[in-house]
Amino acid sequence: MDANREIQAPNSGCKHGGWVTLPFITGAVVGLTLAGVGWTANLIVYLIGEFNLNSIDAAQVFNVVNGGSFVFPIVGAIIADSFLGCFSVISIFSCISLLGTVCVALTATLSSLRPTACNGGSGSSCNHDHPSSVQFLVLYGGITLASLGQGGTRFTLATMGANQFEKPQQQGVFFNWYFITQYAAYVVGATALVYIQDNLSWGLGFGICVAANFLGLVSFLSGNRFYLHDKPRGSPFMDIGRVIVAAFRKRNFPLSSMPDDYYNPITQAAPPKKAFRFLNRAALKVEGDIRSDGSIAKPWRLCTLQQVEDLKTLFRIFPLWSSSIFLGTTIAMQASLTVLQALNMDRRLGRHFKIPAGSILVIQILTSAIFLTLVDRFFSPAWQKVTKKSPSPLQRIGIGHGLNLLGMAVSALVESERLKTVHDQPEPTPIAPMSALWLVPQLSLVGIGESFHYPGQVALYYEEFPASLRSTSTATISLIIGIAFYLSTAIIDLLRRVTRWLPDSINNGRLDNVYWVLTVVAVLNFGYYLACAKHYKYQNVEKEAAYDTCD
Repeated sequence: MDANREIQAPNSGCKHGGWVTLPFITGAVVGLTLAGVGWTANLIVYLIGEFNLNSIDAAQVFNVVNGGSFVFPIVGAIIADSFLGCFSVISIFSCISLLGTVCVALTATLSSLRPTACNGGSGSSCNHDHPSSVQFLVLYGGITLASLGQGGTRFTLATMGANQFEKPQQQGVFFNWYFITQYAAYVVGATALVYIQDNLSWGLGFGICVAANFLGLVSFLSGNRFYLHDKPRGSPFMDIGRVIVAAFRKRNFPLSSMPDDYYNPITQAAPPKKAFRFLNRAALKVEGDIRSDGSIAKPWRLCTLQQVEDLKTLFRIFPLWSSSIFLGTTIAMQASLTVLQALNMDRRLGRHFKIPAGSILVIQILTSAIFLTLVDRFFSPAWQKVTKKSPSPLQRIGIGHGLNLLGMAVSALVESERLKTVHDQPEPTPIAPMSALWLVPQLSLVGIGESFHYPGQVALYYEEFPASLRSTSTATISLIIGIAFYLSTAIIDLLRRVTRWLPDSINNGRLDNVYWVLTVVAVLNFGYYLACAKHYKYQNVEKEAAYDTCD
């Protein structure tokens, strides 16, 4: 939470903030997460079976949808910081999510809003019956609104909850409950709701998503009189833009070595640092920049020295941040392609139960949740006992890179074996005589890796970002994931154009080669990360001494 943000209580006659708000916010997290996961987890299967899309196109839509739901939190954070505050943003985006979920549910309920169902279970066999323009409009319109609403509330709810507490320890306890609740709701949505959709009715499954969204919205609004409301004071992203514009407009002015020539209204600081010195011009004082009372006359021509140094900090951390994009890209591609693998494998458990293909990714979530606890309780203390130092965020992220790399290699080996079993059959078969449980190792490795690199990134960005950006530092992780999903979509499209590895039926392609490409990408990206981590210096000297960096 940004320490500079004002907190105000609209009703002084009752208790505000604190643990009394937890049930209302938790109810909103459960409802909105159930609604979002309930329609996204099984989206590939729905598009193939009900809208007759081929498998790769359905995977592409899945990646675009997930990318949007992770990019939109940045939009919500900027609007909350700059204009409306968290409460208004959550309320508005929850309504948008509800409207979108209703549209998606209508496509499953009204036969006129979807094409004739594909009985063969393969999009390639239904190419003669494409959805109409109206059917696509309702479907994609609903998906867009639901993704926008889901993204706009995801991290803003976390900020809203943290704003209810003053002590960092209490905020930490809240975050623990927030993530536990979110993981639990995800598991329920990706298992129970997906099972209902696959075995009972798509309309009923999506209808439950609508009800969950509505109840989450009601729960959140019901706690209004108990909340501490944040007062927006302007987005820190505006300051970033001002520094860049001011530096460009003063590009012809010579730099000075005198501290007094730079605008610093709070303290008498040393001269600006030499790194990225072209930005120092943004704080260079020239005639007409300052009024007689000492305030800035032209905000887009003069910035404070602190604003300049804050932007430099972002430039320093950008290489590390960019390495996480390619880390997320391999994970995003594996997620959509693993669902396609599950659709073409034996998913039976016993005689009467069949694992829904859309639920297979729950393995990754469960593994990550379990190892988050193990890392906190066992790995980190053991590391500290052996090395006499706590594992640094950079080291945790590095371990996550390595485990993710192994996950991609295992994915390639499993797919090679799956294709072998398909081609060894005397007659062509759409389902490989190979258990879907063979997908557990690859998903588990990626999940274990996430338990290292995800909290490592949260800690790194929160500690290293400027104080003015800490309220949105964790939202940048969401931006990374969103970019990764869009990049994965582009890579899949490129591979479809230049290779024959991804036909409509993956049994006729070479998905194993795609995984080997991802393994190579992961190796190169890991090397890039190690180079960036080796040369990175923590901004706080005490943190650098406490951590064992990659030097």
